[in-house]
Amino acid sequence: MDSILNLPFGIALAALFAIVMIRVNATYWLGRGAAAGVERTRLAEALHRPKAAKAQALIQRWGPYAVVLSFLTIGLQTAVNLAAGAARMPVRRYLPAAIAGSVIWALLYATIGLAALEAWLAMAAASPVAAALAVAAMACLAIWLVGLRRRRRADTSAADKVV
Repeated sequence: MDSILNLPFGIALAALFAIVMIRVNATYWLGRGAAAGVERTRLAEALHRPKAAKAQALIQRWGPYAVVLSFLTIGLQTAVNLAAGAARMPVRRYLPAAIAGSVIWALLYATIGLAALEAWLAMAAASPVAAALAVAAMACLAIWLVGLRRRRRADTSAADKVV
């Protein structure tokens, strides 16, 4: 990763775009392959039930938006691209969404992401303890935010049950 930090911006952007395009397309086609494999098992009839057909129609209609937006998340990208493949989202709809999302992802990482990584690497070189504390603080913040979100959801669902 250190070598990508030394590249000119345009080359780093192109490299990051290529990396993410390869990764998301491999994930999509893995999902397509898994769905094709399931068609040859006893589970195939479940894929042809009305609810499954509704879900596929929903993914084919709104899936491209989910694909693009997944690039703004951490940890959701793979699941969304795998689901798009498994739901057999048409390539003509998937590919433009994957390209748009990959451009967004590459821009974010080539600017904010790599700058943050470079700052963290400099901090780690100067003070490994400070770098470890920074990672621990970010992990604590993430855990706190997830807990806060879960409590809000629980409160909302409890309020909905009362009504």
